[in-house]
Amino acid sequence: MAPRAADSTVLAGARVVLPTGTVENGRVTVEGARIAASAPEGARVVDLSGHWVVPGFVDMHNHGGGGASFTSGTVDEVLTGIRTHREHGTTTMVASTVTGEMDFLARRAGELSELVEQGDLAGIHFEGPFISPCRKGAHSEQLLRYPDPTEVRKLVDAGRGTARMVTLATELPGGLDSVRLLAELGVIAAIGHTDATYEQTVEAIDAGATVATHLFNAMPPLAHREPGPIAALLEDDRITVELINDGTHLHPAVLELAYRHKGAGRVALITDAMDAAGFGDGSYDLGPLAVEVKDGVARLVEGGSIAGSTLTLDTAFRRAVTLDEIPVEDVVRSISANPARLLGVYDRVGSLDAGKDADLVVLDEDFVLKGVMRRGEWIIEPKTA
Repeated sequence: MAPRAADSTVLAGARVVLPTGTVENGRVTVEGARIAASAPEGARVVDLSGHWVVPGFVDMHNHGGGGASFTSGTVDEVLTGIRTHREHGTTTMVASTVTGEMDFLARRAGELSELVEQGDLAGIHFEGPFISPCRKGAHSEQLLRYPDPTEVRKLVDAGRGTARMVTLATELPGGLDSVRLLAELGVIAAIGHTDATYEQTVEAIDAGATVATHLFNAMPPLAHREPGPIAALLEDDRITVELINDGTHLHPAVLELAYRHKGAGRVALITDAMDAAGFGDGSYDLGPLAVEVKDGVARLVEGGSIAGSTLTLDTAFRRAVTLDEIPVEDVVRSISANPARLLGVYDRVGSLDAGKDADLVVLDEDFVLKGVMRRGEWIIEPKTA
């Protein structure tokens, strides 16, 4: 059936970032919920001159937002968190949990899986409880446990096919066997919250690990005699590194170091957001731990460890381009295409190719978000003259 003009919209005049590069004075045709190769005569035209159009952002590590926790919130609260991040350009996201009792996490996986099945989430990420007490960050030490493959499988099975990633301290007993199990199951094994040596990290990569959970954070620092996990994760092309570009977790020089060594094709910009993202300062809970957010920085009340972030991906994008001076095309790969590939959804999202979901973000010349579309529907409609 030929497309009808009434169902089609042409976004015209913007700089459009495609996998092949940026097109000046480009056009994106939206037909229903998808991007189309061409537009029928009489389609509505939206003039976006002076703007950028980029793919919708894909966040593979996100604990909540809008005052809602993905670990403990009700279904309505989780949907509030999802909507909050959508309003900041994240049209595809994974719900990340934090360390808790195994039975609780299994029940939670079952609840979140329903939101995956109905298309609100792209999957579930278990961050903890299989992490190192030496590098626990904002996780309850009393609830940590070794990554026994049986326990790991229990959580994955509880997600009913929706588990996408598990963060592990792979040097712990059972760690390598759990990595192999996850690889067999088609679930990302991510190295993070780890106290591993360089050699132990190499073993985990050889066993099938493919992601570094928020590289540099919650792991031993790079040292000249004991390079630790950072060197191993940076040097191996099989690893994609998550980076939190909020100005708190990483110094700009460290972000540049990661891009220089990994290349844009092996970086995924994430939020690691907690409840306060898009909501504001105040008192919150991260799992069983109390968190205080002040001036946009989340820290544990007891001990002062950084407790996730209040970042949204539109801010991460703008920082990367304007402050870190990373080329726009490289930022798009890091914030859309790369995580979409890792999550197995690049056939639907992550670029502005014809046939994919019409998920896109409109930015002005200063890279401030002006519009968000998801599956052909405006979440935020850009104001045009």
